[in-house]
Amino acid sequence: MDSTQVARIHREVSSLPAAFSADVRQQQPADVNVITVTAGWSQADAVRGSRLCYSQQWTLILDSVDQSKIRTVLPPGPCGPLSAELLSGLSPIGGVRAVVRDTGGQQLMEIWDHHGLRKCLNLTALNKHGSVYDNGQFGVLSWSQCESKLLYIAEKLKQTTDDDESAWGMDRSVYCDDWGESLTSRSTPVICVLNLCSGAVDVLNGIPADVSPGQACWAPGSQCVFFVGWYHEPFRLGLKFCSNRRSALFQLSMDGHCERLTGDDLSVSCPRLSPDGSTLIYLQGQVFGPHHQCLSLQQLDLTSKKTSTLVDVISRPQTDGFAGIYEALPSCCWSTDCQRVVFSSACQNRKDLFVVDRRSKKVTSLSGLSDTSKVYGSWKILTIQRDLMVVCCSSPNTPPTLLVGFLPSSGETVVAWQPLQEPITTFDFMWTVLEVEPPPEEDNAIYPGVKFGAVLVKPHGGPLHGVKTPLVVFIHGGPHSQFAAEWNITTAGLVSLGFAVLMVNYRGSTGFGQDSILSLVGHIGRQDVKDVQRAVLAVLHSDATLDQERMATIGGSHGGFLSCHLVAQYPDFYRACAARNPVINAATLLGTSDIVDWRYTSVGLQYSYNQTPTAEALVAMLERSPIIHATQIKTPVLLMLGGRDRRVSPHQGLELYKALKSRASPVRLLWFAEDGHSLSRVDTQAQCFLNIVLWLHQHL
Repeated sequence: MDSTQVARIHREVSSLPAAFSADVRQQQPADVNVITVTAGWSQADAVRGSRLCYSQQWTLILDSVDQSKIRTVLPPGPCGPLSAELLSGLSPIGGVRAVVRDTGGQQLMEIWDHHGLRKCLNLTALNKHGSVYDNGQFGVLSWSQCESKLLYIAEKLKQTTDDDESAWGMDRSVYCDDWGESLTSRSTPVICVLNLCSGAVDVLNGIPADVSPGQACWAPGSQCVFFVGWYHEPFRLGLKFCSNRRSALFQLSMDGHCERLTGDDLSVSCPRLSPDGSTLIYLQGQVFGPHHQCLSLQQLDLTSKKTSTLVDVISRPQTDGFAGIYEALPSCCWSTDCQRVVFSSACQNRKDLFVVDRRSKKVTSLSGLSDTSKVYGSWKILTIQRDLMVVCCSSPNTPPTLLVGFLPSSGETVVAWQPLQEPITTFDFMWTVLEVEPPPEEDNAIYPGVKFGAVLVKPHGGPLHGVKTPLVVFIHGGPHSQFAAEWNITTAGLVSLGFAVLMVNYRGSTGFGQDSILSLVGHIGRQDVKDVQRAVLAVLHSDATLDQERMATIGGSHGGFLSCHLVAQYPDFYRACAARNPVINAATLLGTSDIVDWRYTSVGLQYSYNQTPTAEALVAMLERSPIIHATQIKTPVLLMLGGRDRRVSPHQGLELYKALKSRASPVRLLWFAEDGHSLSRVDTQAQCFLNIVLWLHQHL
C-alpha cells in the first residue's frame, strides 16, 4: 500500500456526487401529463480543490388515466454547472427561477425565465444590507404568492463613513459577537424584501432588538412574513448542530408590527406553511440540555391561533420502529390535500422516510414495505410537490441516487418507487446492522434498558490466504448525532483498501429515542466509552473474520474524545488511533468553546448565562477528560487539528500532543491553519484520509 494507491481510492469515493435539493414542476397547461424534476448535486473536484454544484433534469411521463402513476422516465440531459450560486428558488406558478450569485466582489440577484435572463440586480451596489445568507441556519429565498417579491436574509448593513471619527476610532475595535462555528460572518441578520417591479429592496423593521431573525417565509396574502427569531442576549451561543437554542416563531407585517406566536422558553425551527395557507407547522424542542435532541412537530391554526402537537417527543423506539424526529423538515413537506406531512429522520441505525396524518396523528414509514428498502439503508426526502416525492437514497456500498414516487392515498403505505437513474456505481462491500444491549452492570439506573447499535461494513468474501481483516472502530461526534447505514466517504475508502469498519451508535446517539439522549448527560467519558468497547467485543465475538490483534479507532470531535479515551482506558487493545479536533480537556475548553453550555450539561450540571466556573465543576470536567489518562496511552496517535476551530479549540489537541511527546509516545500532528471544526475543505479531507490510512497501515 502506497500513497498513490490511497490517493486514487480517495479520489474515486470522494468525487461521487450527492443530491442536496430538488424541484418539481408540472408542464403547462396542467392537463399535460408531463412533470419535470430538477435536482441540485454537489461534487468534490480534486483538481480545483473545491466542491462543484450542478443541476440535472428529468422528464416524467404520467399515465394518461391515473396521473398518480409514472409511465416513463426519460433519460436526463447533460448536467449544467451552478456557478457561484448562493441561493436558488423556483416560483411556484410561473416557473421563474431566482438566483443569488456571488461574483467575488458583488452579490447579484438574477431572475431567469423561459427566454433567458429577465432581470439582474446588484444587491451590493444597492447598499441596503451586508452579505446575503446562503442556505443553512438562517438563509432562505422565498417567492411571494403574486411572484412579484422575493424574501431573503442578509447581514445588517454597518453604517460607517470615512468622516465619522467614531467609526475609525474606538468603535472600530469594538468586539462583534457572532453565531459560532461555521457562522463566524453571521452576527446581526435582517429580513429583506426585493420588489421585482421597482427593483427596490426594503429591510423590514419591527423585529425585537434582542432577536436575530431567520428561516422566514411568506404568510398568506404576502402582507406578512413568519420567521424564527433566536434570542441573542446576553450573548450568542453556537448554533450549528444545536437545536436547543432559545427561539420563538414570530409574525411580522410590512409596516413593522411584530407578534410572537409561540412560548417564550422554547426552541423552534423549520416553519412550513400549508398550501391552503391555513396551518403553520414547525419543530419544537427544549432550551439548553443536550444540544441536539428529539423534537416535537407542532401545528398552529392561523385562524384560531391555537397550537397542538402533531408528533410528540418519543422516549423509546415504538414497536413499528419510529423513534422520533431529529432532522430539519424539507422546505416542501406538505401533501396537496394539506392533511399529511412527509419528513425523514434518524431511526436507530438508519435514516427513514415517514408520513404523519393530521387527522389520526399516526406516523407511518414510506419505505418499509417496498423491495427498495432492502437495498438502501438511508432515505432522505428532498421535496414533495404535487404529491410527488423526490428522495435521495444510499447505503454503505451504494452512493446517493434519486427515487421518485407519488404519496399514496390516506391510509395506504405502499409507494411505487421508481429510480430516476441507477446508482452511478456500487461497491463490493458487505454491511450489517447490529443491535447491542449493555450488560446489567453497564445499564443506566435512570434510563434502564436502553439499547444502542452499530453498522459493520467490510470487504466482500472471506479472509484471503487465511489472513483476517483488520478492524477500524469509527466513532461519530456530536455526541448527539448518528452513523446511519448510508454512504460514507471515509468508510468506503477504508473498506476499499481492505479494512473492516465498525460505525458505533453509542447511547446518546440520535434515532434511539429521547431517553437514549438523556442517558448520556452526566456520563460522558464513561457510559459512551463502555458502549463503544461493548459494541467492539460483540462484533468480534460474532464475526470470526475480523482480526482482534489488528484494531484501530478513529473519530472526530466527541468521536475523537472517545477514541483517545479508548486507547487510554484499554491501552493494550488498540494498535493505532486517529483523532480529528478531539476534546481532550473539558475543563480548559470551558472558556474557548462556542457551546459553553454543553460543557456543563455533559457532566450533569445546569447551565445559565451568568454561570462562573467553580472548583467542583472544573474537577467534574477534568475527571471525564482523556488528558487524565494520558500517561496510560502507548498506542500511536495521529491528531488532525483545524486552526480556525471555534467549537473545540485546536489547543485541546496540542495539549495531548505535548503530553505524549514528553513521554516519547508515538504521536503525529497535522495542522490545518485555514480550516474549522469539520475539516471540510476538499484538500484537507484528502490529506487527512491519506495520513489516516498510512498511519493505520504503518501500525497495524
